[in-house]
Amino acid sequence: MADNKNLSRVHHEKATDFVVQLLKAVGVSEANAAITARGLVEADLRGVESHGINRIASYLARVRNGVLDPAAEPTVTNVTPVVAQVDGHNGFGFPAAHLGMDTAISMARTFGIGMVSVKHSNHFGMSAWIVRQAVDAGMMSLVFTNSSPALPAWGGKSQLMGVSPIACGAPGGHNSRPFILDMAPSIAARGKIHKALRRGEQIPAEWALDGEGKPTTDPAEALKGVMLPMGGPKGSALAIMMDVFSGVLSGSAFAGGVTGPYDMSKPGDVGHFLVAIKPDLFLSLDEFKERMDVLYRRVVDSDKMAGVERIYFPGEIEQLTEEERRRDGIPYAQAEIDALNTEADKLGVPKIQTDR
Repeated sequence: MADNKNLSRVHHEKATDFVVQLLKAVGVSEANAAITARGLVEADLRGVESHGINRIASYLARVRNGVLDPAAEPTVTNVTPVVAQVDGHNGFGFPAAHLGMDTAISMARTFGIGMVSVKHSNHFGMSAWIVRQAVDAGMMSLVFTNSSPALPAWGGKSQLMGVSPIACGAPGGHNSRPFILDMAPSIAARGKIHKALRRGEQIPAEWALDGEGKPTTDPAEALKGVMLPMGGPKGSALAIMMDVFSGVLSGSAFAGGVTGPYDMSKPGDVGHFLVAIKPDLFLSLDEFKERMDVLYRRVVDSDKMAGVERIYFPGEIEQLTEEERRRDGIPYAQAEIDALNTEADKLGVPKIQTDR
């Protein structure tokens, strides 16, 4: 999204507090509301507005329709010293994922690696916030999830697989940024279609097909059809991989059975797969950091193709965006501010405060 004068800015702390108040008003505990709000605001800070606080309206609608339990508390069961499973009990996905990664990190500190499967969860927003949780603890990580049908199997035309993000990360070196990868197996994340619809914008024709299987620039028509996988069969296979590790393995819904955050018919039953790894298992931490410094410099100092001014490390653009938005505020369109304040009116909490 291009920041411009037609957008109002909100300080990230004000945005976080606003979301916390909305969640507490529907019965979410203070701790779980804070975890959920941080995950949503972090997406907006990083420029991933498709997974930011404007998602809250669909979450609250699911609560009102009785298909998401706001008071649910995730629980963890140890399977082996390095494997555990979290049951989200159909609560918000953010606390379930946070507990899962926290558990994986704790196991990794002792045994070098920790693996956690999460079942009966819900949408947990942007995967990068969970990768960041591990990076901030000095850990490498894998973060997988499945999601509601939006992508066809390669060669098919109906929604089957989710646009399920592939995410992983590693701490940076002494003089380099951390490696943070968070990408959808589709050409664009489905949340970007919803964002375009909110803002009255068109989408690129290569993102999706309409209900008749034709390319479309209309986000409303795209939501009636399917997203297109990146790299054709490669993107389709990656989406299936997410379902194997997150859905089949966990005991959650799979093979097209996950309910999406905008579907009010039944619980989501989303599955996640989380791994934390100590970076000094095979060499010293100092050596690891030195090698990450070398990798970073070799990537960003690569010879540039024509028309390219700068080469970025994965996650670096989002980190630079976050630095700017922490300083200057998060930009939102007026339609987004209005939608957020509609939710505030419904729940009797103060409206979100813009800085300008």
